[in-house]
Amino acid sequence: MTGRIEHTVIIGGSSGIGLATARRLLGPSMKVTITGRNQEKLDSTCESLGGKADTAAFDASKPDQVRQFFERLGPFDHLVLAASGGRGLGPFATLDLADIASGVDEKVRPQLSCLQAALPTLDRSGSVTFVAAVSAQVAMPGVAGIGAINGMLLTVTPVLAVELKPLRVNVVAPGVIDTPWWDFMPAEQKQAVFADYAGRTPVGRIGKADDVASSIAFLVSNSFVTGQVLTCDGGLRFAA
Repeated sequence: MTGRIEHTVIIGGSSGIGLATARRLLGPSMKVTITGRNQEKLDSTCESLGGKADTAAFDASKPDQVRQFFERLGPFDHLVLAASGGRGLGPFATLDLADIASGVDEKVRPQLSCLQAALPTLDRSGSVTFVAAVSAQVAMPGVAGIGAINGMLLTVTPVLAVELKPLRVNVVAPGVIDTPWWDFMPAEQKQAVFADYAGRTPVGRIGKADDVASSIAFLVSNSFVTGQVLTCDGGLRFAA
């Protein structure tokens, strides 16, 4: 980072990894704008950040809304693409393959759409960080669909790092992280799943949102890293 005040935009910044990243980056040398679909949720998130972040409510899956946001925003320095999705889980033999297409529309397309719309105003000396998932890197039953979805982001990262140079483009691949992503499960079931993964993960625990946020902050700040996959999974991919 330079001595001036830089500006990071976090797509999907109202909770989980996006929120933790905002908390990590906010400071005297970094302005942060968080986005999400729900203005009330964004207002609450902003309050939890001491009112220091800017907010913008729009649907990242709607290209017109995305384009209008970036046109209004003006020049900025770093883009963190934390739009999430949960499609594609389950045994391949019974997986509805339409879920893969839905997962692309839910996660991959919004991330790529935001980057494309941001290019006219994103500083070429800055950075882009996709947020994918370790499901694209593990040979684990039940993740073929969601792994294919996240694998698109891992695949496109080095290509864009070369095509968009000198803009730095990287991707973080989180493992099992305690975030609202898991709230589709009843609390008791979720805790059992977390305990199982913690037992299989070399570091002996599941991840926290701030674990991933610190990885993203590293990629934002290090001007000599591009085209890389930074896996933040506690070693799960080696033990799964």
